This record gives sequence, structure tokens and C-alpha cells, in this order.
Amino acid sequence: MDILFMLIPLSVVLVFAVIGIFAWALNAGQFDDLEREGERILGAGETPARPPSEKVDSDQSKQ
Repeated sequence: MDILFMLIPLSVVLVFAVIGIFAWALNAGQFDDLEREGERILGAGETPARPPSEKVDSDQSKQ
């Protein structure tokens, strides 16, 4: 029974923290353009993540 005196205030603080983080995310614009981000993730395979590296043959580097 004594544990409730700790768990109830702790859960209230946790709920307020989650609400505060959610409010911060709304004000920071984290949820402004959800459709574009979904399309960007799906189209990630179309463009290479990095340009191909130039490979130098060992025969060419000796010349």
C-alpha cells in the first residue's frame, strides 16, 4: 500500500513529461509534412546513398 504513495505521483509526473515533449514536438514542426517524409523513405532505393567510389587498379597507379 505504501508503494502507491510513490507510484501515483511518479506516473503523474511521467504523463506531464510526455505531454510536454509532445507539445515541444508540435511547436518545433515535427509533424508538419508527414506525407513527404513517407515518400522520401519509399524512394530511398532509387537514388544512391553515396556516389560510387573511384577504383584505381594497382597497375595504373604504378605508371
